[in-house]
Amino acid sequence: MEMSGYCTRMSKVKMKNNTKMSIDSGKAFDFGRISEDYAGYRDIYPKKFYDKILERNLCIKGQNVLDIGTGTGVLPRNMYIYGANFTGTDIAENQIAYAKKLSEECGMNIKYMTVSTEDIYFPDKSFDVITACQCFWYFKHEKVMPRLAKMLKPDGKLLILYMAWLPYEDRVAGASEELVLKYSPDWSGKGETKHPIEIPDCVYDIFEMVYHDEYDLKVPFTRESWHGRMKTCRGVGASLSEEELTEWDTEHRDLLEKIAPEEFEVLHYAALAELKLK
Repeated sequence: MEMSGYCTRMSKVKMKNNTKMSIDSGKAFDFGRISEDYAGYRDIYPKKFYDKILERNLCIKGQNVLDIGTGTGVLPRNMYIYGANFTGTDIAENQIAYAKKLSEECGMNIKYMTVSTEDIYFPDKSFDVITACQCFWYFKHEKVMPRLAKMLKPDGKLLILYMAWLPYEDRVAGASEELVLKYSPDWSGKGETKHPIEIPDCVYDIFEMVYHDEYDLKVPFTRESWHGRMKTCRGVGASLSEEELTEWDTEHRDLLEKIAPEEFEVLHYAALAELKLK
């Protein structure tokens, strides 16, 4: 997933209360550092998350789909059974390596490319759907949006997807988030509340909103899987030094032993925004 610049108004999903319009106050991060853990702990979207996409008749048989910022290919792999022809791209070579490995192990014919979204090129009108799951705020939208528009068919759709825990409503999530902030005080992923995905103004120069939805989800975890999920967030494994990560690891495991049973659910919300070309 990718770091980027921004349009005049950035998504509330990650940028609310961030007057500098930058992620984590510009602190460097690289999900490729934690690709093995990412592959093991980030495939957590419940069935309802995918059902909401299918309800919109998107990512189904007969459609060519481009998944930008694909990471380890979570979205293409989970929606492969519905028959769409998927291509996934990501800037991190390690992420794409795991996406290929996991897909091949399951006999899935999914194309993957290591490329920045700003540098993607496919012929005009190549795709019925372009998806951006958990990554839309990382792109240089002024450059990316015209490029995506050309790659979409005239009746094609851009689908933006997001899911986050709710720290003010879920005790385990809130306590874990506080620990992230101890080690990464400028982490801008904090303090999520349920709301629509806000789209940068420049996107509306080319696209218009067709549909949006926001809904609650209870996602099941064990202590180990929640620990892994937190480790693979941007403010932890993707950005901390090895020494900091070791300290965080010990402290978070101790925290979970005190406040969480062996199995539990964490309250999240999910949001989607479906756009079409003007």
